[in-house]
Parts: sequence; structure tokens; C-alpha cells
Amino acid sequence: RSPAALRRPFSALGRSPLRPSAGIAMAAIDALCMACNDATCDFKPMRFQRRPLGPEDVLIDLKFCGVCHSDLHTAANHMKDIGKGAEYPCVPGHELAGICVAVGEKVTKVKVGDQVGVGCLVDSCHDCAACKVGEEQKCAKRVGTYGGKDTTGRAASYPPGKMTMGGYASKMVVHERFAILIPPDYPLTFAGPVLCAGITMYDPLKRYGATKGTRVGVIGLGGLGVMGIKLAKALGCVVTAISRTKAKEHLATAAGAVNYVASADPASMTAGAGSLDLILNTIPAAHDWAAFQVLLAKGGKHVLLGVHSGLAAAIYAEKIRKLSFTSSTVVMSMIGGITNTQEVIDLCARDGIYPDIEVVPVQKLNEVYTALDASNDAGKRFVLDLEGSLNEETFNTCDAPPPKLAPNATGMTMPSILKELAKMVFFY
Repeated sequence: RSPAALRRPFSALGRSPLRPSAGIAMAAIDALCMACNDATCDFKPMRFQRRPLGPEDVLIDLKFCGVCHSDLHTAANHMKDIGKGAEYPCVPGHELAGICVAVGEKVTKVKVGDQVGVGCLVDSCHDCAACKVGEEQKCAKRVGTYGGKDTTGRAASYPPGKMTMGGYASKMVVHERFAILIPPDYPLTFAGPVLCAGITMYDPLKRYGATKGTRVGVIGLGGLGVMGIKLAKALGCVVTAISRTKAKEHLATAAGAVNYVASADPASMTAGAGSLDLILNTIPAAHDWAAFQVLLAKGGKHVLLGVHSGLAAAIYAEKIRKLSFTSSTVVMSMIGGITNTQEVIDLCARDGIYPDIEVVPVQKLNEVYTALDASNDAGKRFVLDLEGSLNEETFNTCDAPPPKLAPNATGMTMPSILKELAKMVFFY
């Protein structure tokens, strides 16, 4: 379907926006969500409450929420062996899109009726050097949209003390600083994935100066990689798509890639040697990232983006290099701050950039997790239709079996991370 066909204008929603009132400001907000109670990721509807609307808060009536591979990693407890275990019930989702229906008395950024989104963050300290330049993702006190721990009250769950609960829900309360304004002509169906996949790819493109003529390689052609190709093309880059075989070449070409490397073919890798200034590696499982180093030109950077032992090792390697005043061709990136997140959604609206998506009812969430775990060969982002399918009737219609998940392939154990770290520090 076309972007226009997927958009639901606010005027057609069949409900009036709530106005701020003492009742709204003082009372917890009833909501529904999709939650799982353990690492099997068997999602079912659940009633819960959002915190009362504070003076600097925005209340969002959620319409859509994208499903990210990171949601799977968290819900399936893939990071428990490195001290990042999940808390259940778990409500993932950091690709939120909806309509503002109420604001606190001190809010100036958002008004009732605005299209609003929430990405990967819901709070930070606001005062450190990173926060002051809009790079909240680097703040030591940052709080994730789900699975985060509130320390200031600005990201509180309800009742207070629980981990943050994400966007697989009907309502969201967020501090205005972390509300992203979605341009009024950009369809909400597409907006959520831009706030995760879009910023994940855009941030390193901007950080490493990607511009007209920059030779950018994108490894992995799932929803994240395809979005990266589109953004790099919009910036004027010459894009090379990299996948194991040529099976996804048509997908890459349609997204804007002009070159293609089949990494399982030695001849293809040899032909691409030294041809890239920047590599964005989106593979979400442990793999031999060093095999792609041959593709880098002198002075190039290889950015690890997928959640696996190599990414974790790169975090530690960066700390070591700062102490030793050295640099490396292999670096990591995860998300981005609020400034760049607003920038990328504005870019997508201006240039007509839309992620490849499939809108699904919440009843199919378990099926989506099966597809994501199987590597998402379609190269698209799945988006939950919250407005159309998350309601009281969902308790009677959500009877799908648990997803079929393979064993954890992230390699997120300390021995694996230390092995990758040694390789990075001594060889790259």
C-alpha cells in the first residue's frame, strides 16, 4: 500500500482530544499493553497504568509501534549473562507514534493534536556535556523507553519503582524533552521505525561525515539495513549493499544501492576490496566482523550496530583507546540523541523517505518475533496497529502460540566479549 493509503488522519479517528484538567493531572492513566512474562516471548494483552501526567509531561494516544530486533533481545533475555537481565512482565517497544491528547501545564514543545513519537530514550540527566549538545544517548544516567530505571521521576512507571514499560501499549506518558514532533504530513504508520532504525543509521552517517560521494557499505539487509541504504542515498552517498548471497540484490537496488557484494563469494569480496569509506554493519548476531575489513579504504571506519558480543567488545575498546590516545577502524554505535532523532524524521518527511513496513495486528506479535528471529529475509520493519487491534476484545482474540525462537545467537557472554575485545585492541 502507498504511504497515503496507510495514513489515518486525526480528524477521522472518531474521538476528541482530551484537554488538560486537574483530574488528568492527578490520576494514574489506565492503559492496555502487550506483555510477556518470561523469555519465551509469549505476548498477551495486559491492563496497566501509566503515571499521572506531570507538569512537563505529554500524554500520547498511541496509534502504532514498530517492532525492533532489540525488543526480541530484551524480551528473550539474551543479555542476562552480562548483567542486563530482563524484568517481567516485559513490555518492549521504542518506535512509538501517536497523537498528543493532553499536556502538562509547563509544556511548551508539544500541543494537543500534534503527531508525536517516542524513540529509544525517555530521560537523561539533562545537565551533563552530552545532554547539553543533544546527545542524550551518551549520558550516564540515560533511561531507555523500556527496561530502564527511573532516577528523577521524569521516567517513572506506575506504581513507581518498576522498570520502564515501552510502546506495545495504548497510552504513553513522556517528558516533553523526549517527545519527537512528527511532521503533520508524515504518515504515523511509518514514523515509529524512523525513531529507531532511522536514527540508528543516521547518527553514524552524520558523525563520520557521510555526504555526497562518500562510499558507504551497508552489511545486512533486514529492516535496519534497508533503511540505512535509503538514508545514505538521500545524503548523496554511493551505497554498496553487502549480504551473504545475491538473493537480496533486488531489494538493495530498490532501496538505492548502486553496488552489491555477496560476502560468501570470494571473488565478490576481492572485487570490493578497499572500496568503502564507511561500513555500517547491522548484523544482529555474533559473526566474523573482521572478514569485512578488507572492504575498507585507508582511513575508513567499520561501525558495528547489531546487538552481539562484537558490539559489547567495541564499547570496552573505545574506553581503552581513550585512555591510551589511540584510534581504530572498528567502532560501535547504538542509537542517537533527541536532536538527531528530530533531524532524521524531518529529513524523511522532506525527502519522502519511508521505511519498508508491514502493519500487523497485535494478535500477530508472536509471529513477528518468529520472523525476526529467523533473520527477517523480507527486509522490512513490522509495525503494530495499536489503534485498530489493541482493545478489550484483544483478551478474547489473542490466542496465538508462543514464537519459535532459536537459541541465543548474540554471543553475549563475558568470555566471548573478552575474545572479541582482544582481537579489536591488538589487531584493529
